[in-house]
Amino acid sequence: MPRRASRRHFVRTSLAAAGALACPWPGARPAAAARTTAPGRPLAPDPRSGWRGASSAAMQLRAERGPTPPAPDLPVPDLLPPPATASATLAERFPDLSRHFVFEYYPWYDRESYRHWDQWDRVPPDDIASNYVPRLGAYDSLDRAVLDRHARWIQESGVGAVNLSWWGPGSWEDRAVPRVMDAMADHGIKVTFHLEPYEDRRAQRFAEDVLYLIREYGDRRRWDAFLLLRDEHGHEGPLFKGFRCILPAEYTDCHGAVRRVRDFTPDDEWSRQTDGLRHALRHDFHHVTLLADSLEFRRTPASGFDGIAIYDPFVPPEDYAGYAAGASAAGLVFSFSVNAGFDGIDPRAEADRGECYEPVPFAPPTPGLDWTSPDAPERAAEKSLERVAESLEATLAVQTDPRLANVRRGFFLAYLTSFNEWHEGTAFEPMKGAAELTAAERVFPYHNPEQGDHRLAALARRVRDVLRPTSLAPDRRA
Repeated sequence: MPRRASRRHFVRTSLAAAGALACPWPGARPAAAARTTAPGRPLAPDPRSGWRGASSAAMQLRAERGPTPPAPDLPVPDLLPPPATASATLAERFPDLSRHFVFEYYPWYDRESYRHWDQWDRVPPDDIASNYVPRLGAYDSLDRAVLDRHARWIQESGVGAVNLSWWGPGSWEDRAVPRVMDAMADHGIKVTFHLEPYEDRRAQRFAEDVLYLIREYGDRRRWDAFLLLRDEHGHEGPLFKGFRCILPAEYTDCHGAVRRVRDFTPDDEWSRQTDGLRHALRHDFHHVTLLADSLEFRRTPASGFDGIAIYDPFVPPEDYAGYAAGASAAGLVFSFSVNAGFDGIDPRAEADRGECYEPVPFAPPTPGLDWTSPDAPERAAEKSLERVAESLEATLAVQTDPRLANVRRGFFLAYLTSFNEWHEGTAFEPMKGAAELTAAERVFPYHNPEQGDHRLAALARRVRDVLRPTSLAPDRRA
């Protein structure tokens, strides 16, 4: 149950210096701007098909708006000395540490209509919208047996929470929430929410949407499964992440034409929403943490967000330190994706590809990867495991650095991309081993390697290692 707190103002740290993007820590550097999405991929979300569009981070990098040096008239904020507990392990600092590891979770699949499994002209059950066949096949997200199996896998991995992809009140994903929460609660797993771009002007309903989620899935369920994240000082509060929040107003397409970003929201509109939300909840929680998938360190704090949470697997782990320094200089906490890379499907129909189509690259970059070669699935699996290790080590390094904002704010949070986003090939959920594919499935060029649970098994070893009180570094074994 949330603790009723005395009225207190939620302080947004260093707002006056939010535009400072310096990297004042030795060895840190801003990551170079880069094109992170293939030009042919749709940039804008399409709620009808569940297409989320490019992330805020991808849009900013695409527009070559990565971190920049600080403006000369904006000082880097003074930070407090490192807390006395900075040298303690994460398990010693956070008694509920497993709940600070959060799987991105997608409750949008249907077995009867093959919703999402049939994206971009796929014909399930054997031909599905993924480069991998899940161990459970083209399953139904509302099937209690499926949900229980998911919850057991998550629990066994040491991860203690999931972040539900949520597409507005009354949506398919909203109707799935009670069943997902029932199953997760039975296995001790907490649930939070990833607010998706379900309509172009959804920002105008942001505060209303968060209050709806708290009322329907917190208060009315007596907080049996809702994640209330505890900081190092023992203070609890809900946590929400937004997708496509801080966007450029326009972008340049592959022909050089400047186009409007139709779901762009001005910073002052976001600020009205975030301020209003905190005011409405000022008596109910010690704090509310609002995160944006943004690398824009001037506009993110100005919009009222407390920090950044980067979903995009195309932001490489070697750049986490530079972005963490930039976020800290802007007074923002941060979370960078622990991920296995990206291996997404492409549209088959010309009408879905558009004039600027280019194939989506595999991540991490793997020169010479040829899917017609019989050893390609194993090579890709090896690269995915390397990315799991590198991304976890990188996010642990920046989140335990006493010079940066997270340690100084008593904050730790690691999003895991993803449990079951099968379209993008990011899933840690076990897939079929290559030998388990049916004859009908072998007709299609799936990428399943020999060991179907390779990603989850590797992640579980590392997470369990971090959860041990005496451990500071994850197990480096694959």
